[in-house]
Amino acid sequence: MLEVRSLRAGYGGTEVLRGLDLSVGAGEIVAVLGSNGVGKTTLNKVLSGVLRANEGEIRFDGKTLTGASSADIVEAGLIHVPEGRKIFPNMSVRENLELGSYRRGRERRSANLERVFETFPRLRERSGQAAGTLSGGEQQMLAIGRGMMAEPRLLILDEPSLGLSPLLVEEMFTLIRRLNGEGLPILLVEQNVVQSLECASRAYILENGLFALSGTAEQVRNDPELKRAYLGM
Repeated sequence: MLEVRSLRAGYGGTEVLRGLDLSVGAGEIVAVLGSNGVGKTTLNKVLSGVLRANEGEIRFDGKTLTGASSADIVEAGLIHVPEGRKIFPNMSVRENLELGSYRRGRERRSANLERVFETFPRLRERSGQAAGTLSGGEQQMLAIGRGMMAEPRLLILDEPSLGLSPLLVEEMFTLIRRLNGEGLPILLVEQNVVQSLECASRAYILENGLFALSGTAEQVRNDPELKRAYLGM
């Protein structure tokens, strides 16, 4: 579904991504793991068309997306749920969800809205409530639900467990497995190594703009380099 080759990107004269190769196949959960400041957000911005790559190629479902606008990338079905939720706090839950179908999925908005409410019953209960008054966990549900409204063909989840309680983190990873079980490929970008490796089929460890380690989730989990690359041990 997604192929990234020799990707380089950065800000001004500072190169952040230094030649990344990445792939996500149909039906996979692929994790990109790393601590703060290693380039995860930059990678997501490039994949979403918010930041242009300096070099390299991005292909989605066999078509080149290198240099495409963020609107074109959304219309292709590559949907990014950003870190920090980025909801519209003064708009209602329902209005936030409806905005998710602004570029894609508008014709089936009602059916998709019902699907989101079935997935997140709490959002149905709070559909008329201002989004900014939701709890952190509910706001994360809303951000993912808004992404689902665009009928993603591949979903990028950026730090979905960030700031959640341990119980809500468990719920979030259960949801990720459920969405994937329905056939949705997911690129999971996280700091939570243990639980990400439990649900992913493959993983990449990002360190200083390069993948220090990659392989099946089991290979990465058992590799002694994991502690060094991720924890500096």
